Amino acid sequence: MGLTADQLRAGLDHIAQASPPLASAIARVGYPEPRISARGWRTLLRTIVGQQVSVAAARSVWTKLEVLLGEGMTPHDVLSASFDDLRGCGLSRQKQGYARSLCELVADGTLQFDALPNEDEAAIAQLTQIKGIGRWSAEIYLLFAEGRPDIWPAGDLAVQIGLGKLLGLDARPDEKTTRTMAEIWRPHRGALAIFTWHC
Repeated sequence: MGLTADQLRAGLDHIAQASPPLASAIARVGYPEPRISARGWRTLLRTIVGQQVSVAAARSVWTKLEVLLGEGMTPHDVLSASFDDLRGCGLSRQKQGYARSLCELVADGTLQFDALPNEDEAAIAQLTQIKGIGRWSAEIYLLFAEGRPDIWPAGDLAVQIGLGKLLGLDARPDEKTTRTMAEIWRPHRGALAIFTWHC
């Protein structure tokens, strides 16, 4: 469950007190709508399916997977499917490797989505054990599926561009600068990330 509308509002109100340019932007464009994904392995499987393809193509692949394995598919179902069956759904060899990595970690209990560490960096480290899941994907999962309030995907290009525009910077800040600048907005950086996308 991602950040609720009330949590977004409270977080952004807190940030507005520390940053007049952001307060002005919030007043101008309003609060964002919540962005919520389901908690669990399926959300990350959907992330893998959607990598480097259009939304429509990802939806098509997912629909074919549900036809093949059932809407209530389990990690074991994915692991039991043949290479050709998964390829027929639209999963490349590489994406099948990523999907199997995810499903193996869940099936053997190494990765338990209902028991991720409370500390954000430790949770990111666990999620990035999955082949094909990098820091950005892990951060997005923790923000949208777990509603962790201080997740700050500083490597996200839209976050960098949005922050630069909101603060009136001459150039887009790089990842390191974006991460450093946001320290003053702890522990509400997740709300700000969602606001940069909203803008």
